[in-house]
Amino acid sequence: MKRQRLTREQSKDQTRERLLDAAQAIFMKKGFVAASVEDIAAAAGYTRGAFYSNFRSKSELFLELLHRDHEAMQAGLHAIFDDAASREEMEARVLRYYSSLYRENKCFLLWAEAKLLAVRDGRFRPRFNAFMHEKVEQLSAYVREFSERVGTPMSMPPEQFAIGLMGLCDGVQFFYTVDPQNVPAEMVEMVLAGFFSRVVFGRDA
Repeated sequence: MKRQRLTREQSKDQTRERLLDAAQAIFMKKGFVAASVEDIAAAAGYTRGAFYSNFRSKSELFLELLHRDHEAMQAGLHAIFDDAASREEMEARVLRYYSSLYRENKCFLLWAEAKLLAVRDGRFRPRFNAFMHEKVEQLSAYVREFSERVGTPMSMPPEQFAIGLMGLCDGVQFFYTVDPQNVPAEMVEMVLAGFFSRVVFGRDA
């Protein structure tokens, strides 16, 4: 069977995706600072020129990686509303989503490194902060919609809730990643379940 030839746009998209996949693997292994453009291009099977044909800099690629991961997380969140689910089903889905996020979030180290880079690099900071502000706004809108759908009033403004939830998820995943023996999966899930039960679902226990 004759192989279908890619269009120029498809070829460019494929190159970008391969560069992003290679960068993710290298950043996870070596860290953003230690990884070079040459490392990324070679791992993807391209030249340095191909890298700069798709990304202006290593930090631009880094932000693109974070955006890609964020979009995947957003898709998972919005799937909770599928099929006109009942309140009970939506509550169960959101709990399953966040209870497994700490195990399935393969980009956690990238987010942690991006935050450190934003603290240290004044040029990277404004772009990363703008992205984080967008994330907070999107999660706030989601929280507001979830509250309306399940009929549970918010105990705090959605923006405050979104920041608190993001901080809690980052915190428990950090403990689990660094010290899984003393902070095992069961403990992480109990922390998250307790938070959602009391703060999100409005239950006493």
